[in-house]
Amino acid sequence: MLMIKKRGAISALAGLVVFLAPAHAQNEGGQPSPLTLDEAVALAISQEEPSLARFESRADAKENLAIADSQLSDPKISAMAQNFPVDSFNFSQEPMTQIRLGLRQELPNGQSLRVKREKRQAEAALERMKREVRAFDIALQVRLAWLNRYEAEQEILLTREARKAVNDLIDALGASFAQGKLISADVFRAELELSLLDDRIQSLQQVRDRANAELARYIGAAVQRPFPNNLSNEGKAPSLALMEQALVRHPKVRALDAGIAIEQSGVELARQAYRPSWAIEGGYGMRADNRPDFVSVGVSLSVPLFTGNRQDKRLTAARQMRNAKRLDRDALLLDLKRTLYRTYEDWTRYGDRIALYDQSVVMRAEETAEASLNAYAGGQADFPELIRSQLAELDAETKRLRLTVERAKARAVLTFLYGDPS
Repeated sequence: MLMIKKRGAISALAGLVVFLAPAHAQNEGGQPSPLTLDEAVALAISQEEPSLARFESRADAKENLAIADSQLSDPKISAMAQNFPVDSFNFSQEPMTQIRLGLRQELPNGQSLRVKREKRQAEAALERMKREVRAFDIALQVRLAWLNRYEAEQEILLTREARKAVNDLIDALGASFAQGKLISADVFRAELELSLLDDRIQSLQQVRDRANAELARYIGAAVQRPFPNNLSNEGKAPSLALMEQALVRHPKVRALDAGIAIEQSGVELARQAYRPSWAIEGGYGMRADNRPDFVSVGVSLSVPLFTGNRQDKRLTAARQMRNAKRLDRDALLLDLKRTLYRTYEDWTRYGDRIALYDQSVVMRAEETAEASLNAYAGGQADFPELIRSQLAELDAETKRLRLTVERAKARAVLTFLYGDPS
């Protein structure tokens, strides 16, 4: 809390008591409790989110296609009037005239049906991995939006407190202006600072409203609940080595693993094209005048003799696609490691800077503001310097708040890289 002169401190403390007392009463009266960061993430993940449900629908579709694609093609039935005389159109005129019924069943190359099923199943696994990736993305976006709103609300409180302190100083020093100890330029400067603080509050309200809109996209009406006044203890992050090892289990990497499995199925399918496809066919011919009927059975197969511009090229292309997907995975791991190292370093440095502010900067700003007030009372400092010291204290408190939020955002990114979205 900002350190101001006794009168200002008492006024600020009274205002804080008035602010907190109704909140406490509302909580006892059954009003909504503050919306914590973890609760906001849990709400977002548990909602009927269409961007998550779509992947499950696609996965179910791929599972159905896996069953359909692994079945034999439908048999073909044929009917034919064979060797029919055209001079008389008499069915019994010629001994070879017959009505022929045929049945044909085609069998695909090698194990292509099994490979097609496995490929569709890999595609279903990819869709489910995409769902998990989206869940991680939502969790990160909710965390960042929640922190943006928290930062804006806390900075609004600090700015309003500073504005009240400056306004109290102006009111308290009105006698000095009447006695000629305070010139009009000083008063105008103080009023300008008040106007700038008002604009700062409106700007922060705009940031808060934008963060609310982002949160409402994922948690709906829960965005109207109050926020806590402090960030919860984030605990200690795992070691950098453990987080780096966990990157291979990240949903984005696992999604590429599923993609590699799909391309591997494509390679296997291309290999099956070197094997012949089969067809089994049977026919029954009926003749007139008690002549014996005919039965015929046959087998046909394709002979892949000229494979250079067809099977060979398809197999080469399938292998290249698989290798490209593997390279995508390697590149993604490098990008994730870079983000991990950079974010972990930021998280550590923000902690060091927060400790510096707690141990030195904020305390020095408070002491400077108090010293300026005493110096002005003793006639050793001017009024603009007094106002500047109050604003410098606000800047120190605001900077400390922003560092805290930035560290929490870095932790949110670390959680996105190795943790559970819920």
